[in-house]
Amino acid sequence: MVWLIIILLCLGNLTAQFLDFTNTSYVDFEDRLHILLIKLQFDNFYNTLLVYGEDCVIPSLFTKLEVPAVLVSSGSTNFDWNFSSLTLILSCNFQAEREENNRTLQKLQINRRLVLLKGDIKPESVCEFYFEKEQHNVAMVKENFYHFGVIYSCRLFQDQNYVKLNLSDVNHPIYIDQFRNMHGAVIRSVSDNETPLTIPYLDQVTGKVKYRGYVGMLINHFVEKVNATLEMQEKLMDLEPSALNITDWAKDNYLDIGMCEAKTIEMSNYDTISYPYLISSYCFMVPFPDTMPYNEVYFAIIEPTVLIMVLIVFCICSVLIIYIKEKSCRSLSFSSVLLNDICFRGFIAQPFPFPRQCNRKLKLIFMLICFSSLVSTTMYTTYLHIFMWGPPLYPNVCSFADPENSRYKLAIKGYGMELLRPWNVSMEHVVVFDDANQLEHLRDSFDDNYMYPVTAWIWVAFKEQQKLFAFALFYYSEKLCLNPVCFFSFPIRRHFLQQNESGLSMYWIDRSFSDVVRLKLKSVEDLSPPRLCDYIEVEDLF
Repeated sequence: MVWLIIILLCLGNLTAQFLDFTNTSYVDFEDRLHILLIKLQFDNFYNTLLVYGEDCVIPSLFTKLEVPAVLVSSGSTNFDWNFSSLTLILSCNFQAEREENNRTLQKLQINRRLVLLKGDIKPESVCEFYFEKEQHNVAMVKENFYHFGVIYSCRLFQDQNYVKLNLSDVNHPIYIDQFRNMHGAVIRSVSDNETPLTIPYLDQVTGKVKYRGYVGMLINHFVEKVNATLEMQEKLMDLEPSALNITDWAKDNYLDIGMCEAKTIEMSNYDTISYPYLISSYCFMVPFPDTMPYNEVYFAIIEPTVLIMVLIVFCICSVLIIYIKEKSCRSLSFSSVLLNDICFRGFIAQPFPFPRQCNRKLKLIFMLICFSSLVSTTMYTTYLHIFMWGPPLYPNVCSFADPENSRYKLAIKGYGMELLRPWNVSMEHVVVFDDANQLEHLRDSFDDNYMYPVTAWIWVAFKEQQKLFAFALFYYSEKLCLNPVCFFSFPIRRHFLQQNESGLSMYWIDRSFSDVVRLKLKSVEDLSPPRLCDYIEVEDLF
């Protein structure tokens, strides 16, 4: 019995020493973790703490850190949280974060993560796990962190996908901007080849297809800036690479970024498009009104009210001449009044017989006829000369109802019908082109039978080209807009931002027509037809 008591006392002493050592280790781990969190907060890496894990040692640190904290013990949120970009995600165990809310998961994709590892879990497997989920800002500490102060930080574009850092090391940051230097990694893209946004051409030096235009130059500049490699997806380019399809491909993760304008039609959310890069309008380029044909000029210069007044004066003068000469009303008739030889000649400024012996009343009437002929012939001759020199124009198209009374038709692509429906346009004057290349060919050849929807930035190239013509054929109508304010964005898989502030965008836009001409995709030929006022055909006079 004595030996049993001695053995129990020894075991109790050892147990007490072990528990004391465990508590000391626990306190040391918490202190080191507190120092790490203070360091991250000092580096302005977070202002909110999001904690995942059921059994977590972190709640005791909340009062020390003095930052808002959200504890998600179940590993997933039930609400659509709107966390800021400076939220630090703390996982108390590997895979403690089991977020199932897609919207919250999307918002937290680029946030920084700190994972507490237990057991023999290898850092490379942890980094690989998060990289597959496209979560790249990850750091880890093990249970012996209190003793060695080692921090493991994931690196995406390196052979070894993590680095070992020390808590006291201030020269090497824990979190880095992974995409600032991609070390030649591939960025997948597809272009819709819509001129002048993207202008494909064959590089004579490398023998590869490259792209210019203000969208192509932007992507090239971005790829060069992040030290990546642009890879065009040839398989997808064989499947009609329209802007609508490219937007869907980026949404389905077949592309990293589309070299085109993102189409936001029927989108429930905008997670797969970039922030607005340019603000523009989407309106129609409309042909200038036709000039009036010469054979219609003769009728255009005749005002019905003036013609009726002249006819009335003609009849009055004819009646007075017949009555004064015959001194009787018996000679008055419908034919004699309307076909009076003196009045008919006089009113068209032709000589007429003047009686040698006539009274003052008859002379006064003849003077009125001469004066009326002088006024009428001078007026109509002046109008005729002016209209022949510069025939008037037909009215401009000022609303979507005006094409019904003109020869123009609205040329749009298939997906443009959604934008056109709210305007209640008659479909008899709308031509839908399923083949986008056919529409672009008509637009680039300045076929003035149609009106074409373009953005204000695309219009810059057409406006510049028309400066080479004898006269402009089209103008950009801000009264006929499918979307008066539209945002130019890119279809992307993840966040892509900031390029416009340097002024390169406006430079590329202004040079868009020059790039097209230099690559021989357009000529400097004057496509405007000869003006009608340059000559008059015999048929016009007839």
